Amino acid sequence: MRPRTTTRTNWIVGSVAAAVLVAGGITAAVAATDGSDSGGPPPSSSADAGFARDMAVHHQQAVEMSYIVRDRTDDEEVRRLAYDIAQTQANQRGMLLGWLDLWELPKVPEGAPMEWMGMGDAPAGEDGALMPGMATNAELARLGELKGKKAEVLYLRLMTRHHRGGVHMAQGCVERCGVDVERRLARGMVESQESEIALMASMLKARGAGV
Repeated sequence: MRPRTTTRTNWIVGSVAAAVLVAGGITAAVAATDGSDSGGPPPSSSADAGFARDMAVHHQQAVEMSYIVRDRTDDEEVRRLAYDIAQTQANQRGMLLGWLDLWELPKVPEGAPMEWMGMGDAPAGEDGALMPGMATNAELARLGELKGKKAEVLYLRLMTRHHRGGVHMAQGCVERCGVDVERRLARGMVESQESEIALMASMLKARGAGV
């Protein structure tokens, strides 16, 4: 059996490589649509740019949490879910950052998180989390300390909350974004993450835990 560190390294490398390939393809697709519906790239203050920046950050934490739990449990169901989430969100993050490159816009948020949704003055997530739904540093550290069923339950709870925040943000893009292909990606995020929320609820129930 290979050491976990080697397995995790291969998993990370695979996610990054996939994200780079997908980002290249999606950048070409966006270039073919000539940016926003009004023609040309969206401005830095637009919902399109704000969503790309904020969701890239949001996705990065989901990938990180999935890497953590994969090393804390041998349960194949949870490891498979974590792998799927990490692969999907790493790829989508590559798309979002690829669009920002194409539009020649900064990748670092210029204002408060989710300001493009009219939430710039709203509090961040719970206990200092950067955005609603995101885990705190203390929660991530706790996840890294647990093993087995306890790690599984905490991961499923944190990811359920994380997905709910992601769905809220993606719905904001569906309503506000001007780039058609970006709206389609956001709709896909809503559908897939709502499906995973339902799956995680059943997984928590099977482990005798609630959300």
